[in-house]
Amino acid sequence: MRISAAQINSTIGDFSGNREKILAFSEKARDEEGADIVLFPELAICGYPPMDLLDQDCFVEMNIRSLRMLQRELPAGIAVGLGYVARSPFPQGKSLVNAFGIILDGELVFEQIKTLLPTYDVFDEARNFEPATRWLRFDYKGERIGIAICEDVWRDTETPGTKYAEDPVRQLLDRGISLLAVPSASPYYAAKHEARLELAGKIARRGEIPVIYVNAVGANDSIIFDGRSFFMDADAGLTSAAAFAEDLITVELGKPAAPLVGATPPASVQKSSTSGELDVIEDALVMGIREYMRKCGFKRAHFGLSGGIDSALVAYLAVKAARKENITAISMPSRFSSRGSRDDAAELAENLGCRYETLPLEPVFAAFLSSLEELFENKPFDTAEENLQARIRGSFLMAFSNKWQSLLLATGNKSELAMGYCTLYGDMNGALAPIGDLFKTEVFAICRRINEKSLVEQGKLIIPTAILEKPPSAELRPNQKDEDSLPPYDELDEILKLYLFNNLSAYEIGMLGKDAALAASIITTVARAEFKRRQAPPVLKVSPRAFGMGRRMPLARAVYEASRLPD
Repeated sequence: MRISAAQINSTIGDFSGNREKILAFSEKARDEEGADIVLFPELAICGYPPMDLLDQDCFVEMNIRSLRMLQRELPAGIAVGLGYVARSPFPQGKSLVNAFGIILDGELVFEQIKTLLPTYDVFDEARNFEPATRWLRFDYKGERIGIAICEDVWRDTETPGTKYAEDPVRQLLDRGISLLAVPSASPYYAAKHEARLELAGKIARRGEIPVIYVNAVGANDSIIFDGRSFFMDADAGLTSAAAFAEDLITVELGKPAAPLVGATPPASVQKSSTSGELDVIEDALVMGIREYMRKCGFKRAHFGLSGGIDSALVAYLAVKAARKENITAISMPSRFSSRGSRDDAAELAENLGCRYETLPLEPVFAAFLSSLEELFENKPFDTAEENLQARIRGSFLMAFSNKWQSLLLATGNKSELAMGYCTLYGDMNGALAPIGDLFKTEVFAICRRINEKSLVEQGKLIIPTAILEKPPSAELRPNQKDEDSLPPYDELDEILKLYLFNNLSAYEIGMLGKDAALAASIITTVARAEFKRRQAPPVLKVSPRAFGMGRRMPLARAVYEASRLPD
């Protein structure tokens, strides 16, 4: 039997567009690949994650109507498996289920409901769906196919705070399946694909059966889907689809796949800086920007270009995502901006070939200071004046957005967002924060990698060396440096990872040999800045735990984790 995996880029709520993709890929699988069956990702009909659109009966009904239309429109002679939302068949519980059905010659011949409904990180499926209570087998052309939908195969992984009573994979193996199909909408983060391969390998060895993993591709809001669907046989031979692009792969069951060469175990959250993974993170961010713009209806994007490392990376990613002719970089120098920063910004814009504009802050800043002089009562220059400059810049950038229907990209990184080292209604303005899930040290690593590649490919550096070498500074007061207000970034980022990814308290971080007092100070600052992040633009998720929908924290609370444990 020949089986195809069709990784497609579904748009949430675009029922006609998603249906057209399913039809086109089904016809290609049958006519060009000679497939007997083609499988699509989880919730391919409606897009993932639909979130509270599921509360709208019209959304659910249009999803079901699309399924019925596909029954009539899909080509004959090929079985088509696809994910959708269905009405719950159970007398109690939630009214909907996350289902995967198989259509053959106009008839829905098989349906499996998802069992394990994740509620950690960016997931909230138990809010809307009722889980499966039985596990079925689809017998087709001599094969006994089991369907485990995404989370259904992740039961035995070390997911924080998650334990499941049911084991769908074991249930399917007990039913004598000869192939496990895993339709998924599995979000990307660094080293996630290696984790999937390791997981599939364990299942293949455990059941002595092949595994076909069909993953979504594209991006929806903060979540990026990397695709990279694959077929793994019982001997760990591997056939893989493309990364970050729609693709169709086809294998013939019974024939050995190519050997899996160079597979690596999942990296810890502390280790994502190899050149290969840095390239993958870059590809993910480019796709995230491109998809956000396309699905939100924007053709142009812009940002403030300061001459610093963060805006340099955003500029590079934006040009790569949307082409240089659609990108505008705006320099907004103040009385404190160094000549070097202004020159560096101009040089970078020239290297990238994008539009470059300069809007000096001084006339507006001076007018504000004059208007506020009496109210400020001659108090010394402090954060109020610093933030005023950032907010003027934010107003300039939003005005450009309104006038030209251009998407504003915020340029803040994860270290700054964590510590609240950013200005509400200023540099935090924007519709998307592309690097908001990259620590400062990761920003430097990716920029160095970009230059390394550009030197080889083009014989020159894209990002000026001065941007990489000068100490980071907001340049909002004389001789300002980030480390005047923050710990050194290498120390800061290490503690932030232990706190944000591993949920360790200051005391526990101290037990690892780190500075417990510094950890307590950082944790307290992170907690007190939560109100800023609640108002920040969405970030593109590339780590196991990003700020935003995957980390929901109370604003008003005691910062207990900064204290020592009771004696």
